[in-house]
Amino acid sequence: MSDQKHNYVFYGMESNANEVRGFVEHIIKTNIAAEESGNKKSPICIWGTHGIGKTEMVNQIANTLGYQWAYIAPAQFEEMGDLVGMPSVENGRTIFSSPDWVPTEEGPGILLIDDVNRADDRILRGIMQLLQNYELVSWKLPKFWQIVLTANPDGGDYSVTPMDNAMLTRMMHITMNFDPKAWAVWAEKSGVDSRCINFVLTYPEIAHGQQTTPRSLVQFFQSIESIKNFSEELPLIQMLGSSCLDEATIVSFISFVQQNLSELVKPEQILKTKNFENDVYKHLKGIVQKEVLRVDIIATMCTRLVNYLTLNEIKPNKDEIKNVQSFIKMDIIPNDLRLSMLQDLVSSTNAALKAVMQDPEVAMMLLQKM
Repeated sequence: MSDQKHNYVFYGMESNANEVRGFVEHIIKTNIAAEESGNKKSPICIWGTHGIGKTEMVNQIANTLGYQWAYIAPAQFEEMGDLVGMPSVENGRTIFSSPDWVPTEEGPGILLIDDVNRADDRILRGIMQLLQNYELVSWKLPKFWQIVLTANPDGGDYSVTPMDNAMLTRMMHITMNFDPKAWAVWAEKSGVDSRCINFVLTYPEIAHGQQTTPRSLVQFFQSIESIKNFSEELPLIQMLGSSCLDEATIVSFISFVQQNLSELVKPEQILKTKNFENDVYKHLKGIVQKEVLRVDIIATMCTRLVNYLTLNEIKPNKDEIKNVQSFIKMDIIPNDLRLSMLQDLVSSTNAALKAVMQDPEVAMMLLQKM
């Protein structure tokens, strides 16, 4: 796969973060079965642009599975000894002492080889045997260890060392793309400022800049989360943004604040309100019903509400269910967004949310689109 704009070359299917996670976990599972039956394991290579969260995802998978963890960045290796270890002479024979990063205890575990194609060509060639046999001339990975690699795309403006087919065919590949809805799920779980989640969902295209990446956005969001009123601190916010983001992103964020979009009603407010008409409907209608309907803002609110209900395993009471139903029935929501939201609620693992469909009008909205 290639990106024509930058002449980037990726490998494997383009997938969002959730799909990549499922792919990696599946290969790990099949690798364990293969090793138990005496067959070869397959290393996994995750391709993607910088700052998209590849490394953090692999770390999270290891933590979730309770696996041991080892990490190397071979771009930092200057000599083959950093990979194979240092030689010494014992009893007239030359032996190697393995590097201190090499795991010594039996797994399960994950060895992450990060930004592999930023390594020198000599190091890449040295890694080939490790990918083939899970061992080098001087050391061997313990049982039940997995190898996962990350890589930036070939071509374009990345300073990378191309991998030939002999190396590429030793791995299974997948390309990770930024998906705002998947990112929002992660952000909700990780406690990212809700105002900043709204910004990314409203302007998802900003995550594809040179300096602006999902990683640098989170860095920026952490630096401003203590600011209670963004509107009163715009000069400071602009200064903080300029330290880590592209100029276009900063302009978009300032505009986002000036339009009061950072003060969108929160999902928990939608759920708890005693006066839906005034507190939610009229508030949102005043924001989105301009010369052109701000469908992007409506989509943001739909995503935020679904994520809030599902990720927090909310068990809404009768009044809260009624508020969710009222939100779904708002005339400012386009039918395609309404259907998408209903499908997300119906397919949620939170069974309590199915009560939303007890409203005949809401149920008919779903049935008419099926």
